[in-house]
Amino acid sequence: MKTLLHQRFDAVLRDRQLLEHPFYRRWEAGQLSRDELRDYAQQYRHFEAMLPGFLRRLSDSLAPGPARNLVEANWRDEVTAPSHLELFDRFADFYGATNTEMTAATQGLLDAYAEVLERDSVAALAGLLAYESQGAAIADSKAEGLIDHYGASEAAASFWVEHGSIEGDHATWTFDALASLEPDVTEVERAARLVGDAWWSFLDERELQAA
Repeated sequence: MKTLLHQRFDAVLRDRQLLEHPFYRRWEAGQLSRDELRDYAQQYRHFEAMLPGFLRRLSDSLAPGPARNLVEANWRDEVTAPSHLELFDRFADFYGATNTEMTAATQGLLDAYAEVLERDSVAALAGLLAYESQGAAIADSKAEGLIDHYGASEAAASFWVEHGSIEGDHATWTFDALASLEPDVTEVERAARLVGDAWWSFLDERELQAA
């Protein structure tokens, strides 16, 4: 079951590998402006602020057991001081980000997470895994780019450095939690694709704003 689940999950996101998106490729190449980094931080912060509540509600929806324990471990990583939101704010503050309203694509991203959470725990775990399965590589790439190209301080890069070290564990935990529920693989594919598309649209919007 785990092998099939891995194969189908990977296949449905094959064309939604976020490091292949033009925005992240420009990030890696040192081609983003400081304004783009600021605007990115302002929008991404809405996602980071939402995530602990998402994990808490997902945990509450699961019966006591391995899946719930794994989600709770993920949640604890998010909120234990310094919380991930606090680490993110070091990055956002460094590039002059301020509190702003959500754009259409950011709202769409949060709506996608809300939708999978409302469906059921299988959909919520699959949607969560759509990003977490890529999260460690994305975080490593962002941290390297910030330090090499954008003058980031150690504090400003700390959110991404931290995620580079833990997102692999989070992905493993989330996959194991999902597999333990013996899910309908088609349901997993639908949820993963919904969230994967929402992240792609979020990055598309960053590119359109730059243009």
